[in-house]
Amino acid sequence: MKIDWAALGSVFGVSLVITVALVGLFTLGIMGLSRQERAAARGGAAGLAVTGAYACFAACAAAVGYGIYLIVA
Repeated sequence: MKIDWAALGSVFGVSLVITVALVGLFTLGIMGLSRQERAAARGGAAGLAVTGAYACFAACAAAVGYGIYLIVA
């Protein structure tokens, strides 16, 4: 059995980068929703924060969907 260590390292590196990016994107979405809650408590509006949060969540869902597509196909 021969292991291609370069390919294994490449897969590990790409997986690590994508995982960190997805977690960061999801965190930005949660931060956007928390800003909306703070603005509502103060009596203001934070429409841009909510729109950005939903965009982050949509990007996360698209990335997960694409990953599932790659696995199934």
